[in-house]
Amino acid sequence: MLIFKNKKNIILFELGIFFSLSFILLVKKNNKKIRKKIAEERIKKLFVLAYNKALSYDFKLADRYVKLARKISMKYLVKIPVKYKRLFCKHCYSYILPDVTGRIRVKEGKIIIYCKKCKKFTRIPLK
Repeated sequence: MLIFKNKKNIILFELGIFFSLSFILLVKKNNKKIRKKIAEERIKKLFVLAYNKALSYDFKLADRYVKLARKISMKYLVKIPVKYKRLFCKHCYSYILPDVTGRIRVKEGKIIIYCKKCKKFTRIPLK
């Protein structure tokens, strides 16, 4: 029987992340490549889950997945891939679903991503 102290651990257990995060901690320090590879897999999985939750209009949980992915990337010094970086707001870290929680425009050689939650925008130059 599994006993959890709070809801956060229940959510992580349902995702199958709870045991894999503890597995990352068990890997020896000299195996940095293994730790980074596991962290990259977790980040990708969390963004896929955030996308699925955003499609079902559960934005609170989608934002939580983005924050977890950011924490993992900062802890293990892994870069978030560019295709995932543009899916969340750099100011409030909320998941951006076009036309629902954000607006994406192309203007004057720049991609402009506007967050409807915090009312801020990010400009990304086109090459």
